[in-house]
Amino acid sequence: MNQLSLMPIRVRIASELRKAIYAGEYKSGDELSLTDVAAQLGVSRTPVREAFQELESEGLITLRMNRGAVVNTIDRKFVRDIFEMRRLLESEAVARAAGNGMETGRLLERLYDLRDHITEVSRSAYELLNQDIHTAIWTAAGNHQLQKYLMEIWNGPSVAGSAEDILEHYRNSTFEHISILQFIRDGMAEEARRAMELHITRSMANMLAFYPETEKE
Repeated sequence: MNQLSLMPIRVRIASELRKAIYAGEYKSGDELSLTDVAAQLGVSRTPVREAFQELESEGLITLRMNRGAVVNTIDRKFVRDIFEMRRLLESEAVARAAGNGMETGRLLERLYDLRDHITEVSRSAYELLNQDIHTAIWTAAGNHQLQKYLMEIWNGPSVAGSAEDILEHYRNSTFEHISILQFIRDGMAEEARRAMELHITRSMANMLAFYPETEKE
């Protein structure tokens, strides 16, 4: 897991743990220690405990008295449900951001620079820009409760695999983000909504690749 620098501390920790669980870094039955997680992320135990409580409310982990927590079983339906909720909420947020005249200039400049140097970008630089784009959209939507809920289910970039797989994700995501912000800049709310829906749908497919399909599917 990465050390953290942005977002409220409890939210950042929950996001990093959520992403690690979805990606299989922590598997069903694994124990999570408050002390170990705090050390890995470079934070104190108190916000880790708060993040654990949030993840328990989502069904991702089960708290153990004085023993940290244990990771619950996560299946394809659980992941799909989360991403479908993100798709619904973020598509609404981006349409509102376009209608509210969100400022996109600086973010687009950063994206153009990323696009032009995609083979050189570090994971931390990509994740920071990805986070900045999404949080800026949530803020520009002008609805505090919408912003709060999206922050609570945020799981960061949905990517893993080989270096080539990760680079391809960075490339696709960068072009998707550029399209989304250009639609916002031009006040094209419905086009921005559709672009965000496609973006989240692809992210969901990336994450579902970690989970085997069942006969029911």
